[in-house]
Amino acid sequence: MNTSFHSLSSKLNLPDGVPPVVIRNDDWTWEDLCHYLYVEKAFDNIVISPGPGSPTCANDIGICLRLLHECDDIPILGVCLGHQALGYAHGAKVVHANEPVHGLLSEIEHNGCRLFNGIPFGRNSGSKVVRYHSLVIDPESLPKELIPISWTCSTDTRPFLEISNASSTSDAHGMVSSDSRSKAEKCLRVSFNSHQNIWNGKVLMAIMHSARPHYGVQFHPESIGTCFGREIFKNFREITEDHRLTHGPSVTSKGNVDYSGNKIILRKPVDKLSDGTFPCRSSELNGVGRKGVGPFDLANLSHPSNGVKFLRLAWKKYNHLASEVGGARIIFYQLFGHHKAENTFWLDSSSIEKGRARFSFMGGKGGSLWKQMVFQLPDDSGRPFEGGGYLSVEDAQGSTTNTFLKDGFFDYLNKDLSSFQYERKDYEGLPFDFHGGYVGYFGYELKVECGAAYNQHKSRTPDACFFFADNLLVVDHSSDDVYLLSIHEECNTSTSWLDDTELKLMELKTSIPEKLIEECLLHDSFTPCKVDFVAEKSKEGYISDVEKCKQYIKDGESYELCLTTQIRKQIGEIDALRLYLKLREKNPAPYAALLNFSKVDICICCSSPERFLQLNRDGVLEAKPIKGTTKRGVTTAEDEQLKMQLQYSEKNQAENLMIVDLLRNDLGRVCEPGSVHVPLLMDIESYATVHTMVSTIRGKKKENVSAIECIKAAFPGGSMTGAPKLRSMELLDSIENCPRGIYSGCMGYISYNQTFDLNIVIRTVVLHQDEASIGAGGAIIALSDPIEEYEEMILKTHAPSTAVMEFS
Repeated sequence: MNTSFHSLSSKLNLPDGVPPVVIRNDDWTWEDLCHYLYVEKAFDNIVISPGPGSPTCANDIGICLRLLHECDDIPILGVCLGHQALGYAHGAKVVHANEPVHGLLSEIEHNGCRLFNGIPFGRNSGSKVVRYHSLVIDPESLPKELIPISWTCSTDTRPFLEISNASSTSDAHGMVSSDSRSKAEKCLRVSFNSHQNIWNGKVLMAIMHSARPHYGVQFHPESIGTCFGREIFKNFREITEDHRLTHGPSVTSKGNVDYSGNKIILRKPVDKLSDGTFPCRSSELNGVGRKGVGPFDLANLSHPSNGVKFLRLAWKKYNHLASEVGGARIIFYQLFGHHKAENTFWLDSSSIEKGRARFSFMGGKGGSLWKQMVFQLPDDSGRPFEGGGYLSVEDAQGSTTNTFLKDGFFDYLNKDLSSFQYERKDYEGLPFDFHGGYVGYFGYELKVECGAAYNQHKSRTPDACFFFADNLLVVDHSSDDVYLLSIHEECNTSTSWLDDTELKLMELKTSIPEKLIEECLLHDSFTPCKVDFVAEKSKEGYISDVEKCKQYIKDGESYELCLTTQIRKQIGEIDALRLYLKLREKNPAPYAALLNFSKVDICICCSSPERFLQLNRDGVLEAKPIKGTTKRGVTTAEDEQLKMQLQYSEKNQAENLMIVDLLRNDLGRVCEPGSVHVPLLMDIESYATVHTMVSTIRGKKKENVSAIECIKAAFPGGSMTGAPKLRSMELLDSIENCPRGIYSGCMGYISYNQTFDLNIVIRTVVLHQDEASIGAGGAIIALSDPIEEYEEMILKTHAPSTAVMEFS
C-alpha cells in the first residue's frame, strides 16, 4: 500500500527533532492500532497522507477509513487522498475533477478557521498551494457535519516560476525562501455561509468536521511549492495541543515507548486493552511496517560479518601532470586500454564546465583485494518477489564462488562495507571522496529490493555488477593534478602498484604527446553503418502507451509516469573503448563512464548528465534530478529561445516540481529532520546536444544510517519512475514490454569509507552479447502531448545512437 498514516506532533510531548512514525495503511491490524492509540497512548495525532487511487477502493485506503469513522477523539489531518477519505467516510461523493491538476499551483481562499490561522487568502495574497489530484470531493454532496473551509480563488492554475516571480516562493518546511517576501498580514475572519454560492467552478480545497478534531486539505502543504505549508502543520499541532488540554492528555505513557530510529518498541509488552477487547499481536513494530520495505528496516541494525578487514591507504600526488601527458583520455588509453580494456572502469567527468564535475577515476584489475561481483535476481517475472538472488564473485587470483543471497544484494554490500575498518588520517589531504572500493552499477529491476512488489520482466543483463577497486588513478580537472591510490590490508605494506604506475606515467611524460594523441583520436575514419536500430515499440505503440499513462493519471492512479522504451542493434565484435571515446567526443557529460565487465560480456558507454545521489565525507546527501529536456538551437538566438521556452514551460515545471517533492521525501527518510533543502530549483543546464531542467536536493544523513541504506531509500531514481514511486513503477511494469536492465538504474562508486557518487543511467549505450541497446523516455503528466513525448524520447537517443552508427 502506498497510502500511510503517521504521528505528526512529535514536539508535543517528545524531544525536539523526533520524526513522525510512518505506518503504511496495511501494516497493522485494527487491534494493533487501537493498542498503540488507547493503551500505550503513543500518538498525539494522526496524519493520513497522500497516495494514489481513490478512498472508495479498499486496497488504496486500507485501515484509514476506519480511523476516520471510529477515532472521533483523536486529531486527524487528511492530505489529498486523506482529505477525500474524510469526505467519503461521512457520505460525500468523490468524483473526477474537471481536469487533472498535478504539480501546478492555485491561489486559495479560506474561512479563517484554526487550521489556516495567520495565513492570508485571496488573489495576490501569497496563499499559493501545490495540487496533485485527479479526483475531488463534490462540494454539493457534503453532509451537514462537514464544513468547507478553503477553496480555490478561481479555476486558473499556474506553473511555479510564473507565480513565484510575481510574488514569493515557498517556505514549506523552510525549503525555499525569498528575501523579498513581505510579512503576511493577519487574515480576516469570515464565516462560511452555506447558502452562498461560492463555487462557480472553484475547487474545494479543505474541509473540517463540525464536532470532531478532523480536518482535510486537498492540496499538498508539504510540497516545495506550497506557501505557508509549515504554518498549516504548526496550526494542526496547536489544535492537537488545545484538544489535549481540553479533553485530557492523550499521551500519558510515552515512557514505555522508544521512538528512536523511527521505530516503536514497547519496553513493557502488554497483551490486551484494559477491557480485553483489543489483543496486541507483537511487542515490537517497525515504523515503516512489518513488511520492512523502507530504509528503516535496516537502520539501527548491526551487520555481523565473517571477518573484519583493516584497510590502509597509500597515495601519491603529481602536481600539474595531467596535461603534460595528454589528459585523462591519453592516461586511460595508455595505462588501461590494452586487451580491449577488459575489466576496467573510467568514471569520467568529461564535462566540467560551471563546476559540474571535477574528478575522473580510473583503474583496472589490480591488487590482492580486487574482486568482481555479479548479481542476478531469480526469474520470477510477474510474481510477487520473495527475496534473494544469485551472486558470483571472482577474486584477484581468478577463483570464482557462487552463492545464493537470501537477503539480497543491498544487504550483502551493506555487510561487506561494515566489515571494513580504516584510519581517517590515511585520506586526509585528498580533495575527493573516492579512495577505493566498489565501482559498478545497480540495474533498474533491483527495485524489488527497495519496495516494489515484483518485476514484470526479467533483465537480460545481470541486475548488478561491481568491481572492488583497490588501485586507483585520479585526475583533478581543476588543478591538473594526478593522484595514485592503493588500498591494502594492514598486514600488507607493498606499494608495488604505486611504483609501477608512477614509472608508466613518467614514461608518458617523456614521450611525444602528439603521437599518443594521434593514436587514439577518432577523426572521420569510420564508415557509417547502414543497418539502423530497431525500436522495442513503434511510434504508434509508444503514443498509445502515452495515452494509457494519461488515463491512469486521470483516474488518480499516479501523478507522473516516466515512460521508457529501448532501441537495439546487432553490432558483432566492437572496440568498446573507441566507441566510448566517440560518444565522449559527441556528448561530453559530467557523470559519464566506461565500465567493462568482460567476464559477463558487458560494456557500458555512458554519457549521463544526471546525478542520482551523492554522499560526501561530511555526511551530506545530494540528488540532482533532471526533468525537462529540449534540443539545442542552431543559432545563438534560437538556442536562447529554446532555453527560455524550457525554463517557463508549464509542463516541464510541473514534471520537475513533482520529482523534487518525491526526492525530498526519499531523502527525508534517511536525513536529519529539517535538514532536507533545495538550494537550486528548476535550474537550466546546457550540454552539447540538449538543454535540461535540473534541481538540487540536499540533506544531512542520520548518524545511524549507512551508505547502502541511503541508496536503497532513493532507488530507483524518482526521475525515472514518476510519483508516487511504488504505484508508478507497478503501472509502468504493466505498460512497458521489456526490461529496463542497466538503463534507468545507477552507476558510479561506493568508497570503502562509505561515501558514494552515483549517476542515473541515461544517454547510454549498453553492449551485451553482440547487441547495442539504448534506453530513452520521458515523464508523462496530465499536460503531456503524445506526439511531443515521442519526439522527446527520440531526441534523447540521438547522441548515443549516432555514436554507434558512425562507429560500427
